[in-house]
This record gives sequence, C-alpha cells and structure tokens, in this order.
Amino acid sequence: MAKATSPATELEVGTRVVRISNPDRVYFPGPGHTKLDLANYYLAVGDGIVNALRERPCMLHRFPEGITGEKVHQKRLPHGAPDWVKTVRVHFPRYDRDADELCVTELAQVIWAVQMSTVEFHPWNSRRTDVEKPDEWRIDLDPGDTTDFATVRRVAGVAREVLDELGAVGFPKTTGGDGLHVYVRITPEHGFHDVRRAALAFAREVERRTPEDATTTWWRKDRDPAKVFVDFNQNARDHTIACAYSIRGTPEATVSAPLTWEEVPDCDPRDFTVATMPARYAKLGDLHAGIDAAVFDLAPLLDWAERDEAEGAQAPPEGD
Repeated sequence: MAKATSPATELEVGTRVVRISNPDRVYFPGPGHTKLDLANYYLAVGDGIVNALRERPCMLHRFPEGITGEKVHQKRLPHGAPDWVKTVRVHFPRYDRDADELCVTELAQVIWAVQMSTVEFHPWNSRRTDVEKPDEWRIDLDPGDTTDFATVRRVAGVAREVLDELGAVGFPKTTGGDGLHVYVRITPEHGFHDVRRAALAFAREVERRTPEDATTTWWRKDRDPAKVFVDFNQNARDHTIACAYSIRGTPEATVSAPLTWEEVPDCDPRDFTVATMPARYAKLGDLHAGIDAAVFDLAPLLDWAERDEAEGAQAPPEGD
C-alpha cells in the first residue's frame, strides 16, 4: 500500500525557490521535528551555516526515513540537482576515483540538501580554490567512554591557554554530541600532512600540560577511557566533522553550536537544539563570523613538530 504524502511546500530562499516535498515527514520522533522544521532551522541560522560551509567540499549525512532509519554518507552530489547547486571535484587516491561534492556558495543550496533528506553537513577543512591546502585547523576534543563533560571543558581551557600563547584565535563550538571543537583559521600554504603534524604537536603540548585529563594515545584500546583524546587526525585528508550550526542525528536534535570562550566553562551541549538555537542566533548572531579575519601561521607548531620528531616522537599512520 502506498504511503500517504503531504503536499509539497515551496520556500523562497534569496532569489531561489526551493521545493520541499513531504514537508510533514517526521525526522526526529522525540521532539517531533519534520523535514520542514529542519529547513526552517537552517533558514534561521542562514548566514552562519553558509559561513561554515562556504566553498568547501561537503559530505552529506542523509536520513531518508528520519534519524531512526538508515544513515547515508554521501560524497557525490545526489542526482537531480538544479544547475545553481555548485560542486567541486575531489580525488580519492586510495580508490583512484573522483567525486563531485556539494560546494555551498549560497543558502538555497543548503535548503536543497535538506530537501534531499540531509540532516548533517560535514565539510572539508579546505576550499575549492585548492582542495589540497587546508585553511582551517580543527581541534577535536573527543571524550572517552567514561569521560564526563566537565573534563572536556577543562581540556578546552588548557587548549585556549596554549592558543593564546601561540597568538592564535580559536573559535569553540559544541560538537552536538559529547565533545567540543575549536577551529583556527590558517594560511592555506601547507598540505594535509603538515597541518596534521602541526595539530599533533599542539595536542601533545595540551597533553603535557594536563596529563590527568588529556591524551594523544592513538589506539582506542590503549587509551584511558576517562581522558579526552585530542584528536589531531581530524586534520587528515578527507576527514570531516559536523560544521558549526549543523544539526546532529541525535534523539534530541542537538546542533553543533558556536560558543564564546566565556560560555565554555559552564556550557551543556544539550542546551543547543533545533528548537532553541534560532532564538539564540537571533540574539547573538554568528559567533564565528570573525574567523576569516583571524588567520594563524602554522610555523611555530611545525617547529614544535620538528622538535618532537627529533626527540623520537612518532606520528601515527595517516588516514586511519
């Protein structure tokens, strides 16, 4: 028997009209959020989500039947895209294949992706002008199985301390899960290998300053589950994480929410959801709006990497 479908809705997004089919389809059974609710959420944080995605190859995490159904990790742009949905071609050496990935340049493209059942947006840390030269260094504070969020917040404070000493400006956000991210804009002069080396050198310094809370131990089975893994490997090529303002496929419909540093010591990721974020955004605007003006040169961290390597420190294999 065919399922009943609700009439389509057309949304005006800038100069575009985006058709949302089945707008009443429930994607989050707990809070009851529908496909149209997701589109309206992204409209409410429009400048912020476009700023987070602009010109970057983007993997789409699609949930065609809602978050309780199958999750589709989609690198290639779904079929049927209008000609104003932009892409960038990226090469995957391991498989010797190319993929044309979504490359957001305007908000209507985000809403079209929602129409294609996208919930989460996972962009690269490089842009289409040169996808092999990242302009974003990502600090991922990933809690272990028994780590409480207070520990994550403490490690974030240490990370900020190191960033301040380096003269780098970090832009924190919740992950939408149990961790925190800090993004730093960098000059797009280095390949992924060196950005990852710099990120590892930074992670080791954070670990040295707070060994009771942070770790860079590579294999999960060897890590203390009560510590935060400072995951430098998120800077490896083709590793992506949910961008600022992305909805996450959690039962509560949490979002990856930009924070001020003053909020970090007391923040609770569960406070930032599809339901609560629009009002916060209307009040505060995009807390990451200034990231492009705060560019950091990785040279000091690459010096730290050379020092660590000269002392015998080994980097784990890339791409794992």
